[in-house]
Amino acid sequence: MLAEARDRAEDGDVHEKGLWRPAESGPPGRGDRARAIRGLGGFGVLAGVLVALIALPTACLTGVGARDAANWFQTDPDDLDTAGVPQRSRILAADGTVIATFFYENRVDVRLDQVAPVLRRAVLAIEDSRFYEHGALDSQGTLRALVSNLGSGEVTQGGSGLTQQYVKNLLFTTAESEEEQLAAKEVSAARKVRELRYAAAMERRFSKDEIFARYLNIAYFGGGAYGIESASRHFFSKPAARLTLPEAALLAGVIRYPYAYDPVRRPGAAKERRDVVINRMAELGWITRPEADAALRRPLGLRIHTTRSGCVTSSAPFFCDYVQREILTNPAFGATAKEREKLLKRGGLTIRTTLDRQTQKAAQRAVDRHVPHKNSAGKAAAEALVEPGTGEIKGLVVDRRLGPDAERGKTWINFAADASHGSSIGMQAGSTFKAFTLAAALEEDMPFGTRLMAPRAFTPTGFRDCAGRSVNSSGALRNSADGEGGKSFSLVTGTHHSVNTFFLALEREVGLCDTVKMAERLGMRQADGKRMGQYPSFTLGAAQVSPLRLAAAYAAFGARGRYCEPVAIKQITDAAGKRLKVPGARCRQVMDRGVADAVNHVLRGVLTKGTARGMGLGRPAAGKTGTVDDFSAAWFAGYTPDLAAAVWVGDPRGGYRYPMTGLCMDGRCYGSVFGATIPAPIWQDSMTGALAGRPASSFNRPPSHYFSKGSGEDRVKLPDVRGMKVDEAVAKLRAAGFRARIGGSVESDEYPEGTVAEMSPEPGQVEPGGTVTLRPSKGGGEPEEPAGPDDPAAPPVTPQPVPPITPGPRPGE
Repeated sequence: MLAEARDRAEDGDVHEKGLWRPAESGPPGRGDRARAIRGLGGFGVLAGVLVALIALPTACLTGVGARDAANWFQTDPDDLDTAGVPQRSRILAADGTVIATFFYENRVDVRLDQVAPVLRRAVLAIEDSRFYEHGALDSQGTLRALVSNLGSGEVTQGGSGLTQQYVKNLLFTTAESEEEQLAAKEVSAARKVRELRYAAAMERRFSKDEIFARYLNIAYFGGGAYGIESASRHFFSKPAARLTLPEAALLAGVIRYPYAYDPVRRPGAAKERRDVVINRMAELGWITRPEADAALRRPLGLRIHTTRSGCVTSSAPFFCDYVQREILTNPAFGATAKEREKLLKRGGLTIRTTLDRQTQKAAQRAVDRHVPHKNSAGKAAAEALVEPGTGEIKGLVVDRRLGPDAERGKTWINFAADASHGSSIGMQAGSTFKAFTLAAALEEDMPFGTRLMAPRAFTPTGFRDCAGRSVNSSGALRNSADGEGGKSFSLVTGTHHSVNTFFLALEREVGLCDTVKMAERLGMRQADGKRMGQYPSFTLGAAQVSPLRLAAAYAAFGARGRYCEPVAIKQITDAAGKRLKVPGARCRQVMDRGVADAVNHVLRGVLTKGTARGMGLGRPAAGKTGTVDDFSAAWFAGYTPDLAAAVWVGDPRGGYRYPMTGLCMDGRCYGSVFGATIPAPIWQDSMTGALAGRPASSFNRPPSHYFSKGSGEDRVKLPDVRGMKVDEAVAKLRAAGFRARIGGSVESDEYPEGTVAEMSPEPGQVEPGGTVTLRPSKGGGEPEEPAGPDDPAAPPVTPQPVPPITPGPRPGE
């Protein structure tokens, strides 16, 4: 709206009085010229008043009134503010590429030496050729313009000097209310006197070069371009330093009437005006006649480049939207919403973000491949990717495009973020929350081999919240298709198979309060900003959260218990290059490193033996699937020590109303959708692309006390090797997946010397992959009477040698 107003009001002293208004269809006609001639007389009277006023300080005046008037005119106005000229702000990726631009006025300030000399000459020629010779008011130029305009019957030369024009633009541009804008355009001698006083102050405060640069940076050139640099980029797709004579003359000419001389909508009028500028430059001797003639023959040569404001056309729209909302909602960037919006759209900020373009592109490709934005089933997907140990958001994607929800395949809601950063109320996280119960159990030093019975149905009793209140439920909770009940599981196998009733039992064993506090220490809160509810089904992921919060929590596991608040902004500098304070990640150690190592050890198995088997990355990785009740949504959260990500897939119209059972999407049918069906492949594709070409980091081995009850894997049959020769027994055990070590020999009447007399553990169902201790027999306990030499039946006794056996590694290695 301001641009449109400027199109119609950005004219000189005479023009804004209504003495000449450009016709919609082209340059001024005869009627316009007649009206101009009738009004120019009034302009002459006003010019005389201004000349007299500027002469006041040097005239021989007597009387207090005249002296006070002169003093008033020569003092700087208290309200003179040269700051606040709107500058466009840019959001940059981590590598410095532009993600998006925000502006109230599309303006890029440049120094005078960054503007082509030919452009400077062109502007001076048509606007104020004596700029470097006169003061705040050019009385000679004012009268010359009056005579010229009277002779031509139209306004061909301006009556105000550049300093006055700069002041007029400054007052209009910095106006923050409609009343101030009207005052800046008011047609009155009082306004002109005010502007002239400001101009005199400018001449005292700044050099001519500085005033000229400020004028070029504030002037409106049409097409939404404010300032010469934006105008040059908009009309010719090049910086102002590279403008040619015809291009410079065109831009110099449109300043007076951007709307009437718009080269896109009125190319004929624009060319005529350009030629006036070229001829004026030749008349002043600033270019030669042959140079002018050659320039006059040149076409306009436009190469329009439109700079869009906002996130809609950004290459990372939902990340851009997140950054925008961070600035607009965080009090760190202003006490009020109006102040924060002004900072973003007028402050000329350079906002350097955490976005990694490789990660962003990989994630966007992954969600678009598996859940196309206009898919036939109406489903949606979102993913957030966070760097462990820093909290930096490396990617944030939604399969939809940013735009009106009424249009198919678009949404304004950022499903990857919280309500404060994307209007999303969050989604139930399903079994991904079991990782918090697992972490709480391991923090209490429960070994991997700890086993609990997982019934087919679990009635929540014995649960208390952090206030000690009973929060039981009479309704029975059952296992989803993620896992089965009716038997016992260890911490390891219960997690790998994602058994609901096992985790309900584990949550009761650990304590509901400890489980919830673990999640909160890892930064989890509901998408609406409220704290987590405390109820038995907490471990099953009934809370509505965002992928970003979940990714940041899992990133803490990858960072060995170091949690960082997710951050998108690394640095902000304003138009003057001053760095602004930005909120940090507030990283802190929230659990012992050994506990995190143990969590990582268990969750790694989900990708190799559990519900997400086959979804590995070819490098150390861990994760957890999540399938919400009635297949209303599905999740996968996973990580490496270098990158963590959480993926949600569901239906924005309501997951329970549109469940993912019997799902067919764009010709591909999935049946019922689990966490491993669509979310895990999205995670795998995005992580593989994001980490391509980057060295792999490894997890740390858990502390040995977690193996005190074995590895926690399901039990297998341990073969009986007693009575076998030691080397044969070792070979058989190794073939069955066990390690063997040789203990001390024991006396045995049952087993011959040199064979296995004892084994520990004894044959039966044991943890797989464990170590079996073998004790060879050294014969009977009481020595028998040796056979006499005359006894022919006595065979010679030859001791059996025991082969050297290297002890295997300890459990868990």
